[in-house]
Amino acid sequence: MDDYLNSSAQSNGSANALLDSARQLLAVSQQKIEKLQQIKPFLIDLSLRENPVGARVGQTLAEKIAIFPKLREFGFQNILLGTLDYSLPDELEVDDDFMMHLRDNYVDMSGCFVFTAMGIADEAGGFSPDPSMIKMKDYTVPNTLHEIYLSQDGMAGQYDLATLLRSLPASIAWLRENIKGENGGPPRIFVNIVDGCDAFSDNLEATCEVLTMLRTLSIEGLSMEDDRGTFLPFQVGAFVAIARSYMPAPQKILVHMHSGGGFENAAVLEALLNGADGAWGGLPKRAAIIGHASLGELIANLVRVGNAHMKDYQLNNLMPLATNLQIMDENEPVEDDIPILGHNAYRLPLSFFRQKAGRFMDLVPEQIGGTYRYRICPVVSDPAVIAGRLAEVTGLPAASFAEDVLTQMVRLMRRDLRAGLRIVYDEPDNLQNLYQRALAG
Repeated sequence: MDDYLNSSAQSNGSANALLDSARQLLAVSQQKIEKLQQIKPFLIDLSLRENPVGARVGQTLAEKIAIFPKLREFGFQNILLGTLDYSLPDELEVDDDFMMHLRDNYVDMSGCFVFTAMGIADEAGGFSPDPSMIKMKDYTVPNTLHEIYLSQDGMAGQYDLATLLRSLPASIAWLRENIKGENGGPPRIFVNIVDGCDAFSDNLEATCEVLTMLRTLSIEGLSMEDDRGTFLPFQVGAFVAIARSYMPAPQKILVHMHSGGGFENAAVLEALLNGADGAWGGLPKRAAIIGHASLGELIANLVRVGNAHMKDYQLNNLMPLATNLQIMDENEPVEDDIPILGHNAYRLPLSFFRQKAGRFMDLVPEQIGGTYRYRICPVVSDPAVIAGRLAEVTGLPAASFAEDVLTQMVRLMRRDLRAGLRIVYDEPDNLQNLYQRALAG
């Protein structure tokens, strides 16, 4: 008996220790949630540039003129107007036309940014601004994401580290002397490391040397990209933590993550947890390659965790605006299976998957301007889903379809599949035929 009691006591002690450990692990998770709830991210919207870059069609001047006020209305305080550091700078792009239009029509460009490239300082002290910097001055854009490369591959053929270290301060000085910022002040300048994740990965010492210099310059902060979307979230988090150790607040750190391995949204959240202040990107998913961690997705995910600052944005217009922008850029529908913003993101195949208002970590579509729809999958769709899809197809209320008939439809789908019949019941004609068969018993 004593052996049993001792064994039982040891077992209870072990169980209590495991439970305490579980609580500690959840407490760490909760601390991360609370950080995401409290952060007020600094966002720069790139719907006028990021999305058209990877689109089949792109944007005309008239479309950019129409899009710009919609981004303001949605709630973006910082908007990138376009890119000026493109190849063949003598051959203008629509971005140039758009910025000239804003300038010539005296449109308020407060909070507006443009991509520029670093000028080059020679060893004798002479400085040649990049053509993009001269255009920025001519177009009167007040702020910039000023781009450099720091990885070994990125710098190859452009400049070496010594040239970068003397040229970047000269570029910043030229911008501050020649660009009129908002309300007559200096321009806001973010130094964007285009190959930022590669730079931390393969050229750490040089990258940290540049970070040491950046903290001394009159800039708003640092931006870094994973331009192929190949780095894992914990790697991105480590890179951001390193950058933050070199560049404390008030200098900001922003990130931009492309899709590649499917890590992009997780990588942005990991960056925020490790000290990043925000991100830049377009509102829709479309980007330079197959997609990116869009601001639409980031805003939706911060709504998901209960971030009250997202009320600063027109959330009831999030899905419609993001979707319509992508349709304009692509001249075709948004891919059905994109999470959050796609056609099927809120198309239920089974009632169990329904997200509920008030349940932690759920994001009902109505919160971001969407609505639930229904998709028939013969293996799992239940009577409630079938009723919802019938309502979409027929225009009749879902409640008007009898429960026993809906259940019979489930039975018939299973029997058909067992008989080797592969029928797309989601198609209206097939669904109505199934309904008539169920009515007939």
